[in-house]
Amino acid sequence: MTAHCPEDPSLERHFKGHRDAVTSVDFSLNTKQLASGSMDSCLMVWHMKPQTRAYRFAGHKDAVTCVNFSPSGHLLASGSRDKTVRIWVPNVKGESTVFRAHTATVRSVHFCSDGQSFVTASDDKTVKVWSTHRQKFLFSLSQHINWVRCAKFSPDGRLIVSASDDKTVKLWDKTSRECVHSYCEHGGFVTYVDFHPSGTCIAAAGMDNTVKVWDVRTHRLLQHYQLHSAAVNALSFHPSGNYLVTASSDSTLKILDLMEGRLLYTLHGHQGPATTVAFSRTGEYFASGGSDEQVMVWKSNFDIVDYGEVLRVQRPPATRASSSGTLPEVDPLVPPGRGRSQESMQSHSQEPVSVPQSLTSTLEHIVGQLDVLTQGPLWIQHLDNWPQEHHSPWLDLLEFESGGGLFSQGALILASPV
Repeated sequence: MTAHCPEDPSLERHFKGHRDAVTSVDFSLNTKQLASGSMDSCLMVWHMKPQTRAYRFAGHKDAVTCVNFSPSGHLLASGSRDKTVRIWVPNVKGESTVFRAHTATVRSVHFCSDGQSFVTASDDKTVKVWSTHRQKFLFSLSQHINWVRCAKFSPDGRLIVSASDDKTVKLWDKTSRECVHSYCEHGGFVTYVDFHPSGTCIAAAGMDNTVKVWDVRTHRLLQHYQLHSAAVNALSFHPSGNYLVTASSDSTLKILDLMEGRLLYTLHGHQGPATTVAFSRTGEYFASGGSDEQVMVWKSNFDIVDYGEVLRVQRPPATRASSSGTLPEVDPLVPPGRGRSQESMQSHSQEPVSVPQSLTSTLEHIVGQLDVLTQGPLWIQHLDNWPQEHHSPWLDLLEFESGGGLFSQGALILASPV
């Protein structure tokens, strides 16, 4: 077996216990527990500590479609085809409280960052907000005209984003309960949506095999990926905001570098569709589930040694726009030397990149100035002409070209070392 390079993702664990397709996975705050839901009507709570028995929670009367830990990790929410939401205490007793208001399958459940409320999405075409501790339904958001597959709170809890089979993504103001904007660029059902950790962007996955990233302040389409050969079922942002992992019916997981707008890895582990994926709260791990009834836990690794570390600032950048203000459509072909493919545990070696200290300081200064100029984590990206010959990966790192856009001096180009 080929030895792993430090920056390659590796398959750490896989859990068997479900008797039907896995629909959803989520890590607890401390990464000690991993929850999964399944078409077998059960929740499983797996312990990351080896040789520790898992909990199986039975209570739903039909398929469990979604799971989500509360921010503290002390509660676990689930939604089901039985039209109910349950809040569980994830211990050996497995006690739960039932929430009823939806009139069709509950597809999605997500806690607000303060844990005081949670939001659900349903085939009854509504998004509903609930009080966690008062254990009651609060209000509905009702402008979708088809099944709602997913709904998420923004990191600050002020916004809600929803994805629907009506081919739209809708952005809602929680306080006014009004739809702020509808994103209509998807060519098919929108299966999943989530906020970037900064709260300034959203990413959505679709049955049209694409992933799209929008800025929620300008509503501009920033990035567009068409890398999968079948529907994209789920996605998850790395906590740094620099990476995105996707799960697809083509059986693969793909890891995208949002800072460079390119594919980093393609992971082959599941037999059949990969239905769900989620990073841990620290980003050290990510978990995936599939129609093969398997739950797999991967160690990220790539975020530790990646050369992009030198570009990080206190507030993680979301994405970068080109000089025209929107990102160009990303070519599915990966620039030479940067794409990776793994068959579960196999990987390929790559030389780590060393960065001169003087350049690191210069880059950090420039990034700081950009963050001030844009008044938020919006970056500048230019990918139209990816260099075919990287004659000097670091000397060519900074380049300005003429043109208008956000900056009168043009767009900052960050070239990737080979």
